[in-house]
Amino acid sequence: MNTAVYLNYVGLGSNLLHLAYCHQIADKYGPITIITLCEVLHQALDDDPKIKEIITLDQKNKTLFGIYKISKILKKKNFDKIFIYYPSFRTQFAAKLASIKEVNFYSVAEKKNLHLVKKAKSYTEKWLKIDKCKTETKIYVSHKSKVLAAKKLKNNYKNIVLGIGSSGPTTKWGTKNYIELAKKLNLNSKSYFHILCGPKESNLSEEFINSIGAENCNSLSSLSISELVPIISQCDIYIGNDSFGHHVMSQSGKPCFIIMLDTPRAYTDYSINQYKILPDTVSADTIDHDIKINPFDITVDHVLNKINKI
Repeated sequence: MNTAVYLNYVGLGSNLLHLAYCHQIADKYGPITIITLCEVLHQALDDDPKIKEIITLDQKNKTLFGIYKISKILKKKNFDKIFIYYPSFRTQFAAKLASIKEVNFYSVAEKKNLHLVKKAKSYTEKWLKIDKCKTETKIYVSHKSKVLAAKKLKNNYKNIVLGIGSSGPTTKWGTKNYIELAKKLNLNSKSYFHILCGPKESNLSEEFINSIGAENCNSLSSLSISELVPIISQCDIYIGNDSFGHHVMSQSGKPCFIIMLDTPRAYTDYSINQYKILPDTVSADTIDHDIKINPFDITVDHVLNKINKI
């Protein structure tokens, strides 16, 4: 069976959030092809035996002419089935133009207030005719990748990934807060910190390393996604902003503490390893990209107490 899954998302985290559904489709129909807008998804899923191929589409295809370009790509692959995890009329039309026999898709009317996890779960249950759909799965990392990654870890220490980077200023808790948190964590246990931030945020990791000391931490900012995934998957705990790192860590069976500033709760609603940290006066139901919680409303002791409870 030649099966495709279409993920209409640019962010790596949004794509990894759907990995459980991709795996369940593959369990039924065999290894799948993922079609995505995320340029680095293939790096994160290099070792996954349930994924046959990843095709990355140009984001510019979100036009009327783009429908025909997508249709041409789909037709060339000769898919029997496609599962579209987004309410997109253009993608539906492109799939039908490509003469794919079975086109499964979200209703376009459901685009408003779309909860990514709840909607993906309900549709996967409907499409696969199953009662209980898993919302989390396991990130595959090869033995060779694990061996190489282990060299980056510090033996006899708790290896902690600190996700200090993020896609925008409204999702950042602040480097000074992470520095204070690291100092307090080290009072109770021997911890080694892996600083997760993008190449353009290397100044954040430099500030952290200068304060904590190079012997206690390292920056991951220069590494590729394919290098990062094995390292993150083998660390002990994730603490930080909403980033792809917590999606990797949680689906590696490790605890993740996500500091919620303007992250929709769906991004932290699918794994038993995900723990939300937000101000006592704020409900997770009200969090969205526009809420812009003040980072000072989440104190270092607040985060530390949450971690200690778990």
